[in-house]
Amino acid sequence: MNIIKTPIEGLLIIEPAVFKDARGYFVETYNEQRYNEAGITAKFVQDNQSCSSYGVVRGLHFQRPPFCQAKLVCCTRGRVLDVAVDLRKNSSTFGQWFSVELNEENHRQFFIPQGFAHGFSVLSEVAIFTYKCDNFYHPEAEGGILLSDETLNIDWQVPMEQRILSDKDTKHPLLKDFNLSTFDF
Repeated sequence: MNIIKTPIEGLLIIEPAVFKDARGYFVETYNEQRYNEAGITAKFVQDNQSCSSYGVVRGLHFQRPPFCQAKLVCCTRGRVLDVAVDLRKNSSTFGQWFSVELNEENHRQFFIPQGFAHGFSVLSEVAIFTYKCDNFYHPEAEGGILLSDETLNIDWQVPMEQRILSDKDTKHPLLKDFNLSTFDF
């Protein structure tokens, strides 16, 4: 397993060992001991999966305290651009974002600690996206940042006219309107 640090503290790209032969491949997608040794000590309690078509953009979502969620995400079919935005009030990288392509060929995973907004765009015809969370989903604690916020200027790699968004994701506030006390990390 290879761990790649990103420019934003806590965000990690994980490249698990992939064993390929004539039958296909085998990959260990999670091993608590190995991940703990790599510094990922989140105790995952919920697994989720979504299936989306090209152009779907989901995000930028988060859960407010005390229900914040760290996530370990991957794409098991297709390709996605995965994005995390630092919302930690006391972070030197507050408001900065980082993206990584996750796909069925590179088997990469992205660890997103608590205190981040998260989203992804689907770059292939279909994508199956999975994620482990270290806290249960609480609808009353959900929030978001507008994914088209011009101050973030995220390139979702999907043309605006081809984006498929939920109604909810078009109504999130801008980062400048974000309540800084929300993520007092």
